[in-house]
Amino acid sequence: MTGDVPASQKPLSGVDTSVPHSARIWNYWQGGKDNYAIDREAGDQYRETFPGVVQMARSARLFLGRAVRFLAADAGIRQFLDVGTGLPANANTHEVAQSVSQDCRIVYVDNDPLVLAHARALLTSVSRDTVAYLDADVRDPANIVSRAAETLDFDRPIGLMLFGILGHLPDDDEVFSIVRHLVAALPSGSYLALYDGSDVNQQAVEAQEDYNDTGAVPYRFRSPELIAKFFDGLELVDPGLVPCPQWRPDGTNGPDENVTRCAVGRKP
Repeated sequence: MTGDVPASQKPLSGVDTSVPHSARIWNYWQGGKDNYAIDREAGDQYRETFPGVVQMARSARLFLGRAVRFLAADAGIRQFLDVGTGLPANANTHEVAQSVSQDCRIVYVDNDPLVLAHARALLTSVSRDTVAYLDADVRDPANIVSRAAETLDFDRPIGLMLFGILGHLPDDDEVFSIVRHLVAALPSGSYLALYDGSDVNQQAVEAQEDYNDTGAVPYRFRSPELIAKFFDGLELVDPGLVPCPQWRPDGTNGPDENVTRCAVGRKP
């Protein structure tokens, strides 16, 4: 997804620039321009406590490309539901999937005004028959499924992507209920691809706690054991649940880091 006006130059209507925003900070760490001074300040403070955060952000993004390519090329998936899309970067889901097959259909889901602005730009340059954007909240999975069905065929396998979003839902019961609802709507042969931050690095945990105190939407690191539970009932693809750089490295795995945890699982 691409936009024509960097956020640093022209604030968008409905975008709060008084507090940092995680999607904009990740955009900053990845070298993007869709962020504001408050985001860069928060990103720099985070990096002071946990210097490895830029490597973490970049390796997580590169995992997205490998996971989508695996789903499209190896698993034959032609439909993708990307929930918690975030801001644009290199090799977005539709670009990777459609580089394998132009038949791929993608539904992006987010509820951030800045992401919505980029989605509007995206939809002027791609076919609306193959790429759609839903302004919807992950906390309402029934609404997501219902509206995604306008573009995707839920009788055929779908690749569900939850990349770096579940940490924004601090309550375990709520987040597991959401994932179960989304996965239950998928037919047999579908896949869940997911990454999130884990609590294995104390520097990262401290940096996140400091960030959460800024008034921004908080993010919770979970244990690898809890992250693994998102895949209950699914068949994990090798190599299972691992840090992002270790998932099927092919030269695009990015810098080494041990904070993220990711996996891809198939629904029997």
